[in-house]
Amino acid sequence: MTSAFRPILAPLIVALAGARPALAHIQLDDPPARTTQQKDGPCGAAGSPRGAAVTVFAPGETITVRWRETINHPSHYRIAFDADGDDDFADPADFMDFSGNPTVLLDAIGDRAGGDYSALVTLPDVVCETCTLQLVQVMYDKPPYGDGNDLYYQCADLALRRAEAPGPDASPDEAPEPDAAPEPDAVQPVVPEVPEPAPDELADAGPSTAPPDTADDDGEGCTARPGTSTPAVSGLFAAGLVAAALARRRRR
Repeated sequence: MTSAFRPILAPLIVALAGARPALAHIQLDDPPARTTQQKDGPCGAAGSPRGAAVTVFAPGETITVRWRETINHPSHYRIAFDADGDDDFADPADFMDFSGNPTVLLDAIGDRAGGDYSALVTLPDVVCETCTLQLVQVMYDKPPYGDGNDLYYQCADLALRRAEAPGPDASPDEAPEPDAAPEPDAVQPVVPEVPEPAPDELADAGPSTAPPDTADDDGEGCTARPGTSTPAVSGLFAAGLVAAALARRRRR
């Protein structure tokens, strides 16, 4: 390169080097991060405005947080949650500060020399529309702690909402059908069986001791007086006497 071009190319090379995007060291994938920037707390970018990508969960839900470490550093991770923005997040006091604060959900997540990571966390049982999940990497190889080179940040914008119950205007097709009541078994009437008397029993039966019938015989007011026999009964009694006399005569 001739000396004539050096004054022109030198500023251009410096400008291109300054415009080169910085490589990410960690990247929050699920829930998705609001920005790829990660150097400024509490969420990676200066000012850290809330993004348009909001992930909805249920209050108290247990979720899987997934992220990547693209450039390895000896470190550990922690996950925190703020129910009303990101102003409650606080940095660790030193490299090995695991005491946390009320926002920390999970701390001291070990480093594995880069690659993919995941962790189960249970979200607080609260309803919120501007809540934030924070992932922090605490690196050990950049002492002294606190000079601005020890932490990487990523944040995801969340909303925690409860499921809505069916309203009173729900159509009949949407409302659950009540269980049908079982049909009762049919009840059959029990008719007692009355045995018919045998012919011999009828023959051995003596004169009836039932009280005389005082009802009208013909509907015209003619009734039998107590102690008297009707003509039919008298005839039968006379026939019986005759039969008994004939029987005794034969036996002689």
